[in-house]
This record gives sequence, C-alpha cells and structure tokens, in this order.
Amino acid sequence: MITLKDTKEIEILRGGGAVLSRVLEQVVGEVRPGADTGELDELAERLMRQAGGSPSFKGYRGEGDDRAFPSTMCTCINHEVVHAPAVPGRRVRAGDILKLDIGMWYGGLCTDMAVTVPVGDVSDSLRQLAVATRKSLLIGLEKAVAGNWISDIGKAVDRHVRRSGFSTVKDLVGHGVGHEVHEEPRIPNYFDPSLRPVRIRPGMVLAIEPMVNAGSDDVRLMPDEWTIVTADGLPSAHFEVTLAVTKDGVEVLTPLPDVGL
Repeated sequence: MITLKDTKEIEILRGGGAVLSRVLEQVVGEVRPGADTGELDELAERLMRQAGGSPSFKGYRGEGDDRAFPSTMCTCINHEVVHAPAVPGRRVRAGDILKLDIGMWYGGLCTDMAVTVPVGDVSDSLRQLAVATRKSLLIGLEKAVAGNWISDIGKAVDRHVRRSGFSTVKDLVGHGVGHEVHEEPRIPNYFDPSLRPVRIRPGMVLAIEPMVNAGSDDVRLMPDEWTIVTADGLPSAHFEVTLAVTKDGVEVLTPLPDVGL
C-alpha cells in the first residue's frame, strides 16, 4: 500500500533530508586515495547522531532475513552495484569510483540518498558513466510530478542511459520511503509492463535511484549475501535522492552534494 505523507510529515522529512545531505557532504569531503570505508562509516554515524538522527541501514533486516545489515552506509567500489557493507573496512585507491549510499531516521521518519564519488583522478570512461547516471536521475526527477505515472520516471531514465551507451540495472529498483526504509511503490529505472500502473499523487515521498552499468545490465550476489556486483565485472554507478511530490511540483528533500564530477 502506498502511504501518502501529510504536510507535517513532509516538514519532518525536509529537516531530516537536509541533515542527511550535510552528513553525506562531509563524508564525501573525506574521500581520497587510501581512505578506509570503515572510517568513513564511523564518521557518517557520528555526524548523524550528533545531529539528532540515527542510521536507517545499520541493523536493517530484509523481509524473512535474520541477518542485520552491519554498517551505516553501503560503500560500493567499481563493479559493486549496491549493498556492500562498509565494514570490515577497505581502502579505496586512486582511479576507483566509490558509491556511498546512506539513510537516516530523523523525527521518526527516514530519508535515503546516494552518490558516486571519483577517487582522485579517474578515467574518462568512469567519469562519463557517473555523469550519465547523475543526469539520468535529474531527467527522472522531471517526470516525478503529480498526474504522471511512475513508469514515466523509468522510461525517461532508461532512454537517457541507453543513449549514453550504458545499461540500467533491471533487478533493482527505487521505492517509496518515509515510514519504512522501503515502501510502495516500486520505481524501476526502465519500463516494466508487468507492473500495475501507478499514478503519481501529491503526498508521495519517493527514492529515485538509477543504478547504471558500463556493460550488461546483469548482476549477481556475492558470497557475503549482501553485495551485488555486475555480472561482467564492468563498473557501475549509482545516484539517489528522496523527493516529495506536492501540488506545486517536486521538492528534492536530500540535495546531492558536489562530488567533483
């Protein structure tokens, strides 16, 4: 069931989203060759708690899963697409791309966002992948207005990604967010005709998150049963924001920090 948020709830989410964006901005500022994902994770949690929030990923259990996610952020490197725990810590190297995915509870509600960060100097191909992914998100946001369909978002994202020479991941989707980390509706980054059409309405709070691969859209699960990687070993990029749909348009609740692209 899709849960619409009222004015008071959106105000709380706006405040929490602003805090989360500032936290991620500070973490991004610490990304450099040799940075340790565990140390970045500790910083993220400390900043959250100092601001009155708490991690929404750490301790998260998926439906039917007895295991709790072990870190505040997902920290994916190069061909890792999503859900790589930040602990145990790993050091990033110059030329890597690091995806930071982070969520936070604040005032009883949660927001979610992600960025792809170049580590030092990266290749032109990696930079183009990250830029195209971020652009596809911005294009998708333009379609997330009341009266449109959820499928309009995925169509716009996928069109830009394919024109850029890349592929959208089909096995993972965006989602509603707010009272839970993952809520309805599902928001594919492509057109899925098997899904029931959903009209976009004021009060929806959505996490739109293109996951874009340099090669095939196929992915696989690693033995840790968290980390999802590209099946062909080629790199992947990821950007995400939480937005609120209002009668006046779209409000991005988690503004993206500058990542140096």
